Amino acid sequence: MLSTTPDRAAAATGTPSRPRPSRRRVSTSRWVLRLVALAYVGLLVALPVGLVLWRTVDQGAAAFVDAISGPEAIAAFRLTAIVAGSAVLVNTVFGVGAALLLARYRFRGRALLDLAIDLPISVSPIIVGLALVLAFGWTTGWFGPALQNAGLQVIFATPGMVLATAFVSLPLVVREVLPVLNETGLEQDQAARSLGANAVQRFVRITLPTIRWALAYGVVLSIARTLGEFGAVRVVSGNVGGQTQTVTLLVDERAEQFEPGAYQLSVVLIAVAALCIVVISLLRPHGKDG
Repeated sequence: MLSTTPDRAAAATGTPSRPRPSRRRVSTSRWVLRLVALAYVGLLVALPVGLVLWRTVDQGAAAFVDAISGPEAIAAFRLTAIVAGSAVLVNTVFGVGAALLLARYRFRGRALLDLAIDLPISVSPIIVGLALVLAFGWTTGWFGPALQNAGLQVIFATPGMVLATAFVSLPLVVREVLPVLNETGLEQDQAARSLGANAVQRFVRITLPTIRWALAYGVVLSIARTLGEFGAVRVVSGNVGGQTQTVTLLVDERAEQFEPGAYQLSVVLIAVAALCIVVISLLRPHGKDG
């Protein structure tokens, strides 16, 4: 049987054929889009980051070592690691649990829970910090006085900073794990249950290997997000140097007061973020497996 091209079919039916775009026009449009994308990324990302790196290199290696090794900087790095690590751990446990709940169970209020998980994306971090102060403040907070009497301080302390950081990074693990669970379905889990496997065995032997790459991808995204959190943490921390001051707060303070060290500390955060991007790019090809 002879194949009929669109032009021959149009001639046979008597309908005019549509003109095809020339290869030169397609190639030109492609290059224009590439240039627009490169210019957009260059102005918003490459140019500011390049200026920070240039200022850091221009001040020399001695200034870099002094900026990141001072007492305030070491305390800020330590507190940032504690806050970010705690928030990532909380969101990992919650994210996996929430993803399992949304993927495998149907219950009243499921759609509301699904929407609430995305709430931190649309709410300003400043509002998150204010809400935490209203809830856990010493005098006017709903739970603050009771917690204070029990010896637990939330606002202007590490627990409040962990809560604020965990809130702003809440959706990242859930939104990476949930599509994988929806795609794999319930067949393997139901088969294991019929063979007598309990919930822990099914999670360790079936669910966890299935979501391992998606989970790793979400954790890396959470680390990058929590390390750079500023707005909500500033509201609930009090920004006391050496006590409740993270690296981002220290950068802001030194930049506002024109003190040395802001660029050097920023480069450290940029380096960590770049490392997270590299890890994500290495995990991306394995996304289909997870």
